[in-house]
Amino acid sequence: MLIPYIPEDAPFTGDQRAWLSGFLAGLHSRLAMPTGSAVQPDTGSVAAAVPLQILYGSQTGNAEALAQDAADLARQHGLDPHVASLDAVDMNALAAMRRLIVVTSTYGEGEMPDNAQLFWDAVAADSAPRLEGLYFAVLALGDTSYDGYCKAGRDIDSRLEALGATRTADRLDCDVEYEDAAAAWLAGAVPSIASVDGGAAPPSAQPEAPAAKPAKSASKRSPWNRKNPYRATVLANRVLSGPQSSKEVRHYAFSLGDSGLTYEAGDGLGVKPVNHPELVDALIGRLSVDPDTTVTVKGSEQRLDELLTHSYEIGVPSMDLIEAVAERSGDDELQHVLQTGDRESLDAWTWGKDVLDVLALDPALTIEPAELLELLRPLQHRVYSISSSPLAHEGTVHLTVASVRYRSAERDRGGVCSTFLADRVGEGDGAGVFLSANKSFRLPSDDDAPVIMVGPGTGIAPFRAFLHERRARNASGRNWLFFGDQHRASDFIYEDELNALSRDGVLSRLDLAFSRDQTEKVYVQNRMRENGKELYAWLEEGGHFYVCGDATRMAKDVDAALHDVIAEHGGRSADQAEDYVAELKRAKRYLRDVY
Repeated sequence: MLIPYIPEDAPFTGDQRAWLSGFLAGLHSRLAMPTGSAVQPDTGSVAAAVPLQILYGSQTGNAEALAQDAADLARQHGLDPHVASLDAVDMNALAAMRRLIVVTSTYGEGEMPDNAQLFWDAVAADSAPRLEGLYFAVLALGDTSYDGYCKAGRDIDSRLEALGATRTADRLDCDVEYEDAAAAWLAGAVPSIASVDGGAAPPSAQPEAPAAKPAKSASKRSPWNRKNPYRATVLANRVLSGPQSSKEVRHYAFSLGDSGLTYEAGDGLGVKPVNHPELVDALIGRLSVDPDTTVTVKGSEQRLDELLTHSYEIGVPSMDLIEAVAERSGDDELQHVLQTGDRESLDAWTWGKDVLDVLALDPALTIEPAELLELLRPLQHRVYSISSSPLAHEGTVHLTVASVRYRSAERDRGGVCSTFLADRVGEGDGAGVFLSANKSFRLPSDDDAPVIMVGPGTGIAPFRAFLHERRARNASGRNWLFFGDQHRASDFIYEDELNALSRDGVLSRLDLAFSRDQTEKVYVQNRMRENGKELYAWLEEGGHFYVCGDATRMAKDVDAALHDVIAEHGGRSADQAEDYVAELKRAKRYLRDVY
């Protein structure tokens, strides 16, 4: 839903227009928010002296959570915050704003998050309005292990400045350990933007606001998070894929116990992995020290084996380590890769290597434990799409995870978290978990609306949750799933469940694409095109379109197929099909959970 535009010839001053724009934006966002939403807008701050727009671009929920932190802090400074995704704002509304904080992550290799792409397309266009009356600050989230670190935030920051807006605080680029740095930045940025125009009460000539009410306090948050995960008991750990499959896909069920953790269909579950003990032992042996060697980290003495097991990433080498070893070892191949600056070449060189492999480039290289730890990245959680519904699977949360396994340099390797779960967390054991809300990937609040889901492989995870949720809610809307993998005989995961859901009438249509079961490979996007006429009809009837899975190829191919279906069966040109898809995104009817 778009924030209303106040015409340029309206009889208000600039400040009055800014205040009224903020007021209408907040009112509009309240009307658009579904009943029972986990985060309700503050209904008591409408009369606050100074409106502040807080816009976020978020793929996994971190930026959105920080936007809510900014709103909580803004209320403490007498501001009236209005939080929305970047795509909820058109250029007319942006031009009417006075104060703006942007919090955005960067998706993939330097791309905008899904709920920021339309905003970026508009603000980057030559037709974008001048913004001399706007004061802003940008908080960027990213991951230095990816190319295009914090690029989305950097691009928005520089573009707003180019359009004439005034920066009230320098942009902050945050790596994966972002919480403390982001909190410190907000503590300075919010008061700074509050001081624009003196931070006084709204001009007396502005439209009269409703009577003030006591400010709403920040909502209580779960104590379980990335830094303090809940130790959940594993109730199930079973293989879904068949014995002839080239993959190993597993189903996990965790008990939420007395944690108080709650989730919605569409959310993710963060899992804190534990490094493989054999790799830890081998690395300690390479350092030629004892496992109980102590290292001072953050002012306290800790055992090296415990640090390498629980605190540092040793399965994937950091750029700091690669560059340090290249400099000290003189390895010609690695130095050449680094000097060319070719990311693809570096990725190819890095593929399959862990920290031990990098150190093995120079067997004579001596490195102290403390020095090594300074070159490593913190061990990061992994977030998986939840495959259960809290209504249908009360007190538990389910995951559908492919175990990553391969062999390289005469050693068996595996995904840090996927093999930790598969091999070292059996039924009755515990694992550290926390909820990762994904408010940008939700079922429609209208239970009558049709739902179209495209989820090959483990991309089926959230759609299993959606189907069980729709059944538990007695939703009357039709459900259509496109699913596929390599072979039906070995890769048709959840086959019995899907067949039962079909028999019960919950799953209205199931279209399958098993790519290797015939000479010509067939994928989910092929099935979309084959059924394009009906697919377009579902969209015209208000259908919501969802995609989950691989972002590199599948999601792009599905997006291209969607455009083709709309153009062909809607009688539209390529540009008109693009506009149709953009409107689906604006209406939150085209949502993706891709990785």
